[in-house]
Amino acid sequence: MFHGKKIVVVMPAYNAAKTIEMTYREIPLDLVDEVVVTDDASSDETVEVARELGLHTIVHEHNRGYGGNQKTCYNAALELGADVVVMLHPDYQYTPRLLAPMIGMITDGPFDTVLGSRILGGNALAGGMPRYKYVANRFLTATQNFLAGAKLSEYHTGYRAFSRRVLESCALEENSDDFVFDNQMLAQIIHAGFAIGEVSCPAAYFEDASSINFQRSLKYGLGVLGTSFQLFLQRKGLAKYSLFDPEGQKLSCARTN
Repeated sequence: MFHGKKIVVVMPAYNAAKTIEMTYREIPLDLVDEVVVTDDASSDETVEVARELGLHTIVHEHNRGYGGNQKTCYNAALELGADVVVMLHPDYQYTPRLLAPMIGMITDGPFDTVLGSRILGGNALAGGMPRYKYVANRFLTATQNFLAGAKLSEYHTGYRAFSRRVLESCALEENSDDFVFDNQMLAQIIHAGFAIGEVSCPAAYFEDASSINFQRSLKYGLGVLGTSFQLFLQRKGLAKYSLFDPEGQKLSCARTN
């Protein structure tokens, strides 16, 4: 418990056997009540390592994709009674040492969502972010801010904390099971008017850290732009999309509450 709130860390895992233990070892377990790992049909020993660590482990028999993996993670966290849920990648790209401030910004307010931004500190390139990804990040973020009427430093971090209310309110089942899920979720949070905070977060890029290739990155970028235009049209009253509908399909645990 942290300030009377139940904290659950979720790790959407895929072939993370080499990094999941060192990620877990840095989680401040005095603040975190439960760590959930959802394995997306890995071909390595991710499941075995997670179970040896005693983690709450869920296994997909078939690969559901990054977005589908997150849906399972958040459903499990809600089922466990989480008040705050933090998504932490098990590939050690993001440091678990920022969990305390991210959690505190939600439990003590004023935020409903907190993002670990690689851009705020100005060291993304020094940390090893490929230059083409940095340029794409800055272009997409500027475009998204304009279309969303927001002022975030980046939309593409995989380090995120959410209040229970966010996970129960957004129509997350309307979103893709692919990588664009992250940006669809942020678009939903912005449209719903939830308060978003950011903390400066160093990120490491190394051989065992997860990454997507150029072709997948291009597909992701086009998906981000498409989502951003949908949000723009929705907030201007020019169109309506199911992912922004407060009555849209929610996670199963959210629907039963």
